Amino acid sequence: MSVAARIAGPDLHETSVAPRSRSRMLALVIALAFAAVGGQLVRLAWQNEDASTIRVSMMSSPANTLARPDIVDRNGRLLATDVQMPSLYADPLLIQDADEAAERLVRLFPQIDVRELRQSLADKSRRFVWVRRGLSPAMAQRVHNLGIPGLLFVDEIRRTYPAGRLGGHILGRVDIDNRGTGGIERYIDEIGASEAAVGARLSARAPVRLSLDLGVMHALDEELAGAMVRYEAAGAAGLVMDVLTGEVVASVSRPGVDPAVYEDALDPSRIDRIAAGTYELGSIMKLVTVAMALEMGRSLDSMVDTAEPLKAGRFTIEDLHPLGRPMSVSEVFIHSSNVGAGQLALSAGAATQKAFLQKLGLWSALKTEVSSGPAPQKPQQIGRIEQITLSFGHGLATTPLQFAAASAALMNGGTRVTPTFMALDGEAPVVRGERVVSARTSALLREVMRRNVTDPAGTGRRADVPGFEVGGKTGTAEMAAKGGYRKKSILASFIGTFPSSEPRYVTLILLFEPKGQDVTGGEITAGRNAAPTTARIIERIAPLLGVPAKSL
Repeated sequence: MSVAARIAGPDLHETSVAPRSRSRMLALVIALAFAAVGGQLVRLAWQNEDASTIRVSMMSSPANTLARPDIVDRNGRLLATDVQMPSLYADPLLIQDADEAAERLVRLFPQIDVRELRQSLADKSRRFVWVRRGLSPAMAQRVHNLGIPGLLFVDEIRRTYPAGRLGGHILGRVDIDNRGTGGIERYIDEIGASEAAVGARLSARAPVRLSLDLGVMHALDEELAGAMVRYEAAGAAGLVMDVLTGEVVASVSRPGVDPAVYEDALDPSRIDRIAAGTYELGSIMKLVTVAMALEMGRSLDSMVDTAEPLKAGRFTIEDLHPLGRPMSVSEVFIHSSNVGAGQLALSAGAATQKAFLQKLGLWSALKTEVSSGPAPQKPQQIGRIEQITLSFGHGLATTPLQFAAASAALMNGGTRVTPTFMALDGEAPVVRGERVVSARTSALLREVMRRNVTDPAGTGRRADVPGFEVGGKTGTAEMAAKGGYRKKSILASFIGTFPSSEPRYVTLILLFEPKGQDVTGGEITAGRNAAPTTARIIERIAPLLGVPAKSL
């Protein structure tokens, strides 16, 4: 080896060591940097663990939200369903400017209290704050476009009602956690048909099928709305019931309620007048009084002393259009004689009258799937005046649903039916029901109901619909007020049945505080408003229900 080579060797070795040292230092620096980042991520993960747990528990805990089955009408048409909708929440720790965030959010959601929202967003000790639940996709996009860090979304189950206010009283409503608070929605929870929601998963259970027919509901609702305008009524209600099964095919109370609008449920004018309100129904109660007389052995031709008004203490009971002579039982019904009805009740006696009302289910509260129902308002004792007034529909306030059920029993051959809002399959349960009147009494009642519509003097003649054999009875009752009755405020009602020769349905129509019009000759009696409204309704719904018109 040359001297030059020996001298060059040590210099080359020293120059190769320096780059390796620098590489090790650089790798160490990079490793430390990654370690720092990893440590920070671990720290943040630990810091967020409790908040994540809170969010998970609030958003998907079985204790919070329920998944509900669909609700459909008897023909499978959708009335209520669950959908997935985004809900907006905030993580205050990630909100950079609580004041600005609150102000910008309130521009989108004016209903939110800006001060309360600002305080919540500024509270860095909180990791979860609901801002707005159940947003439409369009609104969620508007929130997203704000670009505010710390605003986040989660999918939730929300209840929707495609028919809006149609059927709203029956369906009820749910709360913010999709739990039923009234009507069929509450009933679904009571029978265990709903289930704890896991995330936003929809229920896979079979739909709950109601007895309602959406087409009949629509026709009934539209005709009642028209009647309110035509007669300037403050409210209206009506129902259609199957006399053999007790199924409520349609039930409408106007003004209605939208199950999705919380404020509707708080408005007292939107009460369910069919199942939740009690009223003195007036002369339609004479159907019950005549039924009681027939059960005691009278015939439609039996004579009743109606020549003079009835006296009861300081009270005098008179007819609106007195004939001044005795009437037959049939005439008492057709001319709607208060004196005649009072005489029939007095001849039966107080004990018999009370027992008959009890047997028909008019003396106690009625429970259905929709509600427990209010208790009837009834006299504490039945003396002479109470016997008389009960006979023509004053002194006893019941729900229209109760009276319709009693009428169904009187029309179907005499067997009690239990009103239901659930669709029934198979044989009609009427064959298993309690007999409340004889088949003879039921047949005679159907006959006199039909006479009241076909007789030129009948109060129900304007309810006739050619081809459908309508029978019925009018009722015009002064509405109760504190300390007495309001003379100019009446409840006009009509109880109808069709076809009267072999009834399948009963209808009950009520108009609250109608006004006299040119079309009614200035009168406000039920024969001039509730009866023709019934005719319009039956003409529309009979074909929908498969009831054929008979050729004349």
